[in-house]
Amino acid sequence: MTTARQDTAALRALRALEDGRSSVRLRAALAIGSAPDPIFVGPLVERCAIEPEFFVRDMLTWALTRHPVDLTFPGLLAELRSARAQARSQALHSLSKIGDPRAWPAITRALLTDADDDVARSAWRAAVVLVPEDEGPGLAAVLATQLGRGTRETQLSLSQALVALGEVIEPLLRDAAGAEDPDVRAHALATRQLLRDPDAGFESAIEEARRIVALAGAPGTDNGACADR
Repeated sequence: MTTARQDTAALRALRALEDGRSSVRLRAALAIGSAPDPIFVGPLVERCAIEPEFFVRDMLTWALTRHPVDLTFPGLLAELRSARAQARSQALHSLSKIGDPRAWPAITRALLTDADDDVARSAWRAAVVLVPEDEGPGLAAVLATQLGRGTRETQLSLSQALVALGEVIEPLLRDAAGAEDPDVRAHALATRQLLRDPDAGFESAIEEARRIVALAGAPGTDNGACADR
């Protein structure tokens, strides 16, 4: 049974989540995670969708992980259908941190190919954490369709997700290394390099891959030889 003092502290923490100062919001999220209570779950999920500061969002996610999964799941799963990209991204991030395999069916192809890069990247990271072993090949096939997408940061996230799936991605990368799109070919080659040498840096791998693609030109016999390097 909660006391009046506890109720007051909870209300104060909830108000602090909406404070204009990020330091206050950060402390509030820390306090909430340190003293979990079902009253906080809804507001934490809602705040994740609009919180502008990365470090505060990370603390909000941590606070959510401190609550029982059965309380956090409904709200997080609902956020995956939100029209707000940040809501989808943060819900995926929280689900990956919680790590409960029951969330796997919610990681849909639509999320894995979301037009928003932050959402897609969060979906890739969550997917490789949650995917059942027998569904790894199917996930790899979907992720391979995203090769060549976005900025270096986005491409690095995809490569890391693919490499986490292991050797199952090798034939997919081999096929992508012969694609028409030079960005897809370079990304596939760089990812193959990371699969073979996990300690290789992505920047050097992608630069070398782009050099190979540029020298090889359009897909053909010579390009196939380069792809097997």
